[in-house]
Amino acid sequence: MEEQQAMEPRGESAGSQSILEFGSSLIQSKRGTIHVLTIVGQIEGHQVLPPTSKSTKYEHVMPLLALVEESDEIDGLLVLLNTVGGDIEAGLGIAELIASMSKPTVSLVLGGGHSIGVPLAVSAKRSFIAPSAAMTIHPVRLNGLVIGVPQTFYYFERIQERITQFVIANSGIKREDFTKLMLQTGELAADVGSVIYGEEAVELGLIDEIGGLSDALTYLHKMIEQRKRAEPAE
Repeated sequence: MEEQQAMEPRGESAGSQSILEFGSSLIQSKRGTIHVLTIVGQIEGHQVLPPTSKSTKYEHVMPLLALVEESDEIDGLLVLLNTVGGDIEAGLGIAELIASMSKPTVSLVLGGGHSIGVPLAVSAKRSFIAPSAAMTIHPVRLNGLVIGVPQTFYYFERIQERITQFVIANSGIKREDFTKLMLQTGELAADVGSVIYGEEAVELGLIDEIGGLSDALTYLHKMIEQRKRAEPAE
């Protein structure tokens, strides 16, 4: 593929280099070509994280998503999630891109989809979660200096509403249930919020199905086949 070759340094294969640098790879089979994107560790935003931290860089992920959407050779996107959260605007920006894609998209939460990982998990057209995976839902938090004035709290409220609206619009969870989980006390040490696991996430409508890699791939191939049948013949 031309897109993959453009990123290929001399002496290294495009596939292996793509995995090392961008946490992504291509799965090619007779059923179609799937781009696999991994979102792991902490979502890095405008501030560069220490080199000892596992991170997903939004400046890498955003152009990759544009490539997947525009490429004639890629049929669908599989997003593998195991993230503790991170930068709110970077995470929400990635989630908005995934949600706005026309191609089939499937997400799979493995390990954890915490904090801003929740909007990322529900951004795909179909979401899966492993039975043992966890998701932490809590209000917006900021590190560093915070000026305690009404404008600051209003800003927090507006950011939280953006996240809530996105999750409600892209999943089956009710607003009152999501708000209750977000503001629950007594479950997280020194914090407000909730931790839910695979089956509970599905029961609440936050995630569509319990499943693993084969389930996610099977559903993605099903969506790809339906899309191909719906496309007019040239």
